[in-house]
Amino acid sequence: MSVLFDRFTLKDIELRNRIAVPPMCQYSAIDGLSNDWHLAHYTGMARGGAGLVIVEATGVSPEGRISPGCLGLWSDDHIPGLAQIAAAIKKAGAVPGIQIAHAGRKASANRPWEGDDHITAGDARGWQTISPSAIAFGGDLSQVPQEMSLADIHRVTADFAAAAQRARAAGFEWLELHFAHGYLAQSFFSTHANQRTDQYGGNLENRSRFLLETLAAVRHVWPENLPLAARFGVIEYDGRDEQTLAESIQLSKQFRTNGLDFLSVSIGFSTPTANIPWAPAFLAPIAEQVRNQTGLPVASAWGFSTPQLAEQAIANQQLDLVMIGRPHLANPHWPYHAARELGVEKSAWILPAPYAHWLERYRS
Repeated sequence: MSVLFDRFTLKDIELRNRIAVPPMCQYSAIDGLSNDWHLAHYTGMARGGAGLVIVEATGVSPEGRISPGCLGLWSDDHIPGLAQIAAAIKKAGAVPGIQIAHAGRKASANRPWEGDDHITAGDARGWQTISPSAIAFGGDLSQVPQEMSLADIHRVTADFAAAAQRARAAGFEWLELHFAHGYLAQSFFSTHANQRTDQYGGNLENRSRFLLETLAAVRHVWPENLPLAARFGVIEYDGRDEQTLAESIQLSKQFRTNGLDFLSVSIGFSTPTANIPWAPAFLAPIAEQVRNQTGLPVASAWGFSTPQLAEQAIANQQLDLVMIGRPHLANPHWPYHAARELGVEKSAWILPAPYAHWLERYRS
């Protein structure tokens, strides 16, 4: 039996296998509200056989969206649509998860296929971005953010907690905090974005403060029996990797002590000059190091696109779950494809009966 199709239990939640669909922005919302596109998309991902389906980065405030097309959870008005999605994911046999986020200085951007750059000043679709320090990300994201006041910091932390409560009200059973990819939380941690001189900047303790306070606020309102996860950029590939990884592991240990249950290991993406060594499963050794040193179960994405690579990462105890992103966009039934390649008996029954019956009956 393939270990990729072993069950995985965390708190009161059991996944039917070790395959997860990571958050992948659809940029298709209006005023943060989900619609038929999102419902069809996430239902299809869940029907394909994954154990966990995580809804895309969902803004904890209007200013926290990456683009005007991003989902939101800053209002109770967002709950009914997302509740429909969560229920559809669960009915299809997967665990419904959602990622809540604030994009920080990378917010107010055009959709990727419309430029992936900051919305120009004067365009009514855009807004003022915020960040720990008034430092632009650079490249096409050239807007200088407004440095956050202490009141701003406390407001955003409260926004995360409020969004977490709405996520639970909508029926999600797995919550992920977006602490990666150069967005707001990662920016507090990263010296590329954070040059504050108060209690939120400077040394590691201060740069970790926003992330730990946000975790604590969410932990207070999120049910103890349900998994609370974070996606965290533990390495930047900026020439300071050994130090950054060591600091990331130190902070991740604090995450665990303060109630985090699971870590999705990713890249910081805090500078456009990073030299990322893209290759199949290149983050597997990094994730394994984080797993071994923190005691947290982990996942990762970025290059686990073949069934063999995903299987190997689980078998070698580098990962507990494998995040399969773009391959799921190309084939929502990727778990069935993986099961066939890995020789799983009766692999067709990973899919719903109206598909599985015919695939199993005429299997060749």
